[in-house]
Amino acid sequence: MTIQLHCFGESGNAYKAALALQLSGLDWEPVFVDFFAGATRSPEFRRDVNVMGEAPVMVDGDLRLTQSGVIQMYVTEKSGKFGGTTSDEAREVMRWMFWDNHKLSSQAGMTRFLMNFLPEDKRPAEVIGFMQGRLKAAYQVLDSHLEGRDWIVGDAPTNADLSCCGYLYYPEPFGFDRKDWPRIDAWLARLSALPGWKHPYDLMPGNPSDRA
Repeated sequence: MTIQLHCFGESGNAYKAALALQLSGLDWEPVFVDFFAGATRSPEFRRDVNVMGEAPVMVDGDLRLTQSGVIQMYVTEKSGKFGGTTSDEAREVMRWMFWDNHKLSSQAGMTRFLMNFLPEDKRPAEVIGFMQGRLKAAYQVLDSHLEGRDWIVGDAPTNADLSCCGYLYYPEPFGFDRKDWPRIDAWLARLSALPGWKHPYDLMPGNPSDRA
């Protein structure tokens, strides 16, 4: 049975789950969630898809999972990939996923939204500046960690990589420029060279150009 992922291209959190599915080799397909038309806030979505009113949502037969990290864990359980090769590595993968969700992706997602998806007259400059400062600290942590490493944990891509990269391929400005972070840049290039990799706007339906 084909796994379905309710998602949309603008979502870095959905991209984490979609990329894990894509690189795992599992049979899956995207189901478009029209987030910008209010789909996730509708009573029907909350009743039938996700009571939390969020995407991504993965459906595999009778199983329904939400939250990108949980979906990534399921992909690991089903495919045997991306979880690390030892119990120590598995814990380290989780450590970096929790760090990403708290320090990197949450900040990047909010800053990108404020800078690109709100009307210009409603973009809070002071909040954006504050968030970009927090993001810079996160980039420094990741860039330093990647010194002498190809991957965040161990010798192969893991969910730590697929989580931390979630927002870093997007073209919209939010205070991240790959050329400023050479080790992050090289790591992103290694990820995008993996067989099956796709840019978020190619992997999932939904693109800002759809609303232009």
